[in-house]
Amino acid sequence: MGDIDDSDHVTETFHALLEGATAPRPPSPPDCPFCDLPQDRYATAYPGYWILLEPRILIPAHTVPPRRRWVITSTGTAMNLWDAEPLPGTRCRIPHRIACPCLVPEDLWPWVSALRVHNDRRSQRLFDLPDEGFP
Repeated sequence: MGDIDDSDHVTETFHALLEGATAPRPPSPPDCPFCDLPQDRYATAYPGYWILLEPRILIPAHTVPPRRRWVITSTGTAMNLWDAEPLPGTRCRIPHRIACPCLVPEDLWPWVSALRVHNDRRSQRLFDLPDEGFP
């Protein structure tokens, strides 16, 4: 039995879950399982674990709280910067879970609260179709 390999796998799994790398794996669509909004899905450094990142949102990393800063590497893998201080000019992505309208808000900064409200409106449009004009 490979105790070292098992321990490494448990550690990788723990870190992947801690970072929120719980996205549905391909070929499933990259939709949030809570609000059903389509997201950008990226592989992480943890084999078999994927992360959903807010689409089209790329912001200065120094404005994002630590452990919520994700960068896309040259290989297309998402990497969490954790507590590392970003270099000046670094831009990052944020995980969808902090902006999902169906999850308990972290309210780390007001900008994400506004994004969560926006996503709530977007998700309602998927389900609140008008009754008029439909047979």
